[in-house]
Amino acid sequence: MNALLYLSTVLIWGTTWLAIAFQVGDVMVEVSAFYRFALAALIQISVMIILGRLKWVPFSQQKWFALQGLLLFCINFLFFYNSAIYISSGLIAVVFSLATVFNMANNYIFSRVKPSPRSLFGATLGVSGVCALFWTDLISGDWTGSNITGLLLAIGGTYSFSLGNMVSQHQQKQGRDVLTANSYALVYGSVTLGAWSLFHGYAFELELTTKYLGSLLYLAVPGTIIGFAMYLKLIGRVGAEKAAYSTVLFPIVALSLSTIFEGYIWTPLSLVGVGLALAGNVVIFTKKKPRPIKQNATT
Repeated sequence: MNALLYLSTVLIWGTTWLAIAFQVGDVMVEVSAFYRFALAALIQISVMIILGRLKWVPFSQQKWFALQGLLLFCINFLFFYNSAIYISSGLIAVVFSLATVFNMANNYIFSRVKPSPRSLFGATLGVSGVCALFWTDLISGDWTGSNITGLLLAIGGTYSFSLGNMVSQHQQKQGRDVLTANSYALVYGSVTLGAWSLFHGYAFELELTTKYLGSLLYLAVPGTIIGFAMYLKLIGRVGAEKAAYSTVLFPIVALSLSTIFEGYIWTPLSLVGVGLALAGNVVIFTKKKPRPIKQNATT
């Protein structure tokens, strides 16, 4: 079950980077993000009500849903959508892979859980692999002005995502249902995005093209409703630290799509990067076998 959740998360979220790139255009990115999460909230809550799965949660617990919504369905995507204006989606994916590191740090800060040397080594391999995949971008980029702005926005989005992981982990430890929590959180996140857009006077336009509308629907349903449900369920089963390692593999999926649709050319360095990322995956998820206890010989 864990493997299925992990693989599905990687495949779904690995493809959303291309869809997010399709959203950057005539419509303000904040408005596009609002459309995405408002549509996701409407669909998910409607389905939950029809199936009788939506549970009423006391007002005293709503603060946790609001916080989860702000961190996972609002603030982080304000950062990411705006970051896409300044730097390439590939570089954003590299920065997003730092979620593994941030989750390890936040687990220690909030729960005093020390990452194992094995997890640290695996995460290092994975992040190193992603950096190798985009090494040319990293060393040839203009690290002044707009690129620095884009980098800082991507880091801010990744850290907000990590904090949202901590909130979801806490919610599940309290016995709260993932789908119910996501339903409430989507409402809080989308309402905040809508209020943000209204406050700044953004026009609620809609780009009537197949590319824009298709990517919007994909981001709302598989990218948000299904993807977040699987990822947050994975957090509840294996912990935020291991679940976040899936973010290290997202750029590999993005590169595969780029090979098909954009003519990406693989190099020896990019192959090394894929190998390192997969090796890190094996290190983190392969449990070390305990050594058999030797019994003393009896006389």
